[in-house]
Amino acid sequence: MEIILNNSFCSSLTGSLSRRHGYYIYENGGRFFSHRKTKGSVPPDGHLRGGPIIQDIIVPADELRGALIEARAFIAAENLKLEVYHARDVLNFKTLFGL
Repeated sequence: MEIILNNSFCSSLTGSLSRRHGYYIYENGGRFFSHRKTKGSVPPDGHLRGGPIIQDIIVPADELRGALIEARAFIAAENLKLEVYHARDVLNFKTLFGL
């Protein structure tokens, strides 16, 4: 997942967002990406959370499918049709499927 930061709030961010999120952020070539936490406890919807410092996200369908399956949103996971999803798409899935 690539993270597009909201430049009004910050221009750089690395590390863990919080214990409630399932990702940490790292910088690579001036762009910001996330990596799933594999250790520790993450709430069922932790990989679907975001914040105001993030302007947009770009998520490959396979990665979103994995997060939806982890959140036990199997019907939502089966309804992915695009190759890439943006933050608005993820929020729409949350609303549409009651996540």
